[in-house]
Amino acid sequence: MRILVTGVCGYIGSHTAIELIENGYDVIGLDNFSNSKESVLQDIKKIVNKEFKFYKGDMLDRSLLEKIFKENDIDGVIDFAAYKAVGESKEKPIEYYINNVSSVLNLLSVMKENNVKTLVFSSSATVYGSPKEVPIKEDAEIGGTTNPYGTSKLFVEKILNDLYDSDNTWNICILRYFNPIGAHKSGFIGENPNGIPANLVPYVAKVAKGELDHLNVFGNDYNTKDGTGVRDYIHVVDLSRGHVQALKKLEQEKSGLFIYNLGTGIGYSVLDIIKTFEKVNNIKIPYEIAPRRSGDIDICYSNPEKAKKEIGFVAKYNLEDMLKDAWNYEKNSH
Repeated sequence: MRILVTGVCGYIGSHTAIELIENGYDVIGLDNFSNSKESVLQDIKKIVNKEFKFYKGDMLDRSLLEKIFKENDIDGVIDFAAYKAVGESKEKPIEYYINNVSSVLNLLSVMKENNVKTLVFSSSATVYGSPKEVPIKEDAEIGGTTNPYGTSKLFVEKILNDLYDSDNTWNICILRYFNPIGAHKSGFIGENPNGIPANLVPYVAKVAKGELDHLNVFGNDYNTKDGTGVRDYIHVVDLSRGHVQALKKLEQEKSGLFIYNLGTGIGYSVLDIIKTFEKVNNIKIPYEIAPRRSGDIDICYSNPEKAKKEIGFVAKYNLEDMLKDAWNYEKNSH
């Protein structure tokens, strides 16, 4: 199968491209480098020892999408191309809705024109809003999102449901991620956002490296065991394997709309992350308590049983593995 991977040089896109190539898929990549680096292309090729076709640009450029589909016999799409910082989305809602929703409408329209109806969509646990109970199952109520990033993912999920209702020959898998961290074992690729990281672990790693003098812990008065927010952290390589398993499910089923949580089912607090990072990497992380960020919730972790049962997905890596690999990448990155 020839798979178009949008956002291929991003954190999750790059790791998934490797898993796809190693599982015999042909990858066509697309990225505009808005929150990634061009050098990642060479890093992916170094790891898999194989070339793949790449286009520079974004999904808001409909003519580019038409060109990609015209020039390649594409069988399916994995869509990672989205802005993803919760805090930033509160400051830039218009930019988030244009990039995360309008671009997908462009993509779906061009897919439809070319009769390509297989899609794995990168969604998020933020669609659950502030969950009524944890661990969260896929049939939990969605909505009540607390930030434009989460709402943009919710909108696209609704669009995909409407699309499938209108034409059930579509073959769609929505993957709701929890919190990906870690990096590829090679140390060549990992999470390396532009500017000050919005996500916890790259922030911790940059403090460990001395690039930032301390970590801000946003809020210590949440209703959790130590007052800091609790999340379900999953190794990015596990998450990437989940995409391959989702794609295999779509190949097998031929049509349908499937939704899976991708997480470990274990909740860790911000302080758990700091203490475990310090322990496994033998390095001190200075931190300060800062005010809560708008849009953050107390606790969020998954029930991963449906993904285990239906696509055989089980996370292999534990928190220590994730934080060792994150630091290994940070030490190797420039």
